[in-house]
Amino acid sequence: MTVPAAVSVDCPAKTNLTLEVGRPRAEWGGRHELDTIYCAISLTDTVTAAAKPAGAGFSLDLAGEHLGDLAASSSDMRRNHAVLALFAMAEACGREPDVALSIDKRIPVGAGLAGGSADAAATILALNELWALDWPIERLREVAATLGADMPFCVAGGYARGTGYGEIIEPIDEESELGRALQADGYAGEVLVGAYGDQLSTPEVYRAFDAVGAGEGERNHLQKAAVSLHPRSGRAIDEALAAGARHAFVSGSGPSVVAFTPTPDVRRRVIAAWERSGAVDRIIAAEAPARPRVTAVGLPAGSVTVAR
Repeated sequence: MTVPAAVSVDCPAKTNLTLEVGRPRAEWGGRHELDTIYCAISLTDTVTAAAKPAGAGFSLDLAGEHLGDLAASSSDMRRNHAVLALFAMAEACGREPDVALSIDKRIPVGAGLAGGSADAAATILALNELWALDWPIERLREVAATLGADMPFCVAGGYARGTGYGEIIEPIDEESELGRALQADGYAGEVLVGAYGDQLSTPEVYRAFDAVGAGEGERNHLQKAAVSLHPRSGRAIDEALAAGARHAFVSGSGPSVVAFTPTPDVRRRVIAAWERSGAVDRIIAAEAPARPRVTAVGLPAGSVTVAR
């Protein structure tokens, strides 16, 4: 078997089409019960993993225009999600973490889009190829579940239902009855992400949720709490819906806003509204649903797309 010199993975961001939040559970460290429909969108980070000499240890290089807290000098790279995923995979397969990781970040940080989870999932996928493990997605999800709630979903993307605290994943095939219903309901195709220069702390949003609860009729139970902490997100939602978006909502714990735009004309109107009002800081175009893409350098097969 030819071993690749390096593997790059483009891993999509996630959003939550629905997010029902239940009670906190002490045995989960205070995490809340969740029942959510995940959807991956084609806004990606790229993680590249390259082998280093035995005993060299790991390294991490970060690049991108919008690194948020990751760019802080006090940031501990050993707590980076990709590095934690490297350690977890090394332990799971009995290898040393002698790997150089580089991350080209495009997913906004602290934005409710699971950028850190996408980086962890990308690392898991890259190492599966770099180390020639050939583990199935189900086993990779088991490793990802030890790291956080969104990571098992991000390993394969697409649509999925998440339960537990989000780590129990039931894939939703796009051709299944539910998959077709999601697409018919407008949860597919062109998406606009309204992003911000500031971030929201997920624990802070959950604390606000515990105080204010869910908004009436809102499919994302965290939206009311997120908007209470970040009012511009609420304005962006209202403007997108007024401009004709099929759906517009806070992504996860926010503050990012995701708008599904069914036609080019609606997309132009949403962009114009957001630019005119300044309700968002950046506008990012994407598509849904999306899946990770793995490219192995040095293998005859070149690139492959991760299977469902």
